[in-house]
Amino acid sequence: MTEETQEKDYSVYYIALVAIIAVSVLLTVKSSESDKFAPIKDQINEEHRLMNIRVLN
Repeated sequence: MTEETQEKDYSVYYIALVAIIAVSVLLTVKSSESDKFAPIKDQINEEHRLMNIRVLN
């Protein structure tokens, strides 16, 4: 009787690892973009607030 050594297939683990890394990179880039444009968003919000006061008065 021969005993066969079965090797485990780790391809699913490699694909999952690559997917996790890709998602984490995308989230990091998205986070840094929102931090970079935060002052511009604040300025736009301030301009809208000032415009609304002028219209209401």
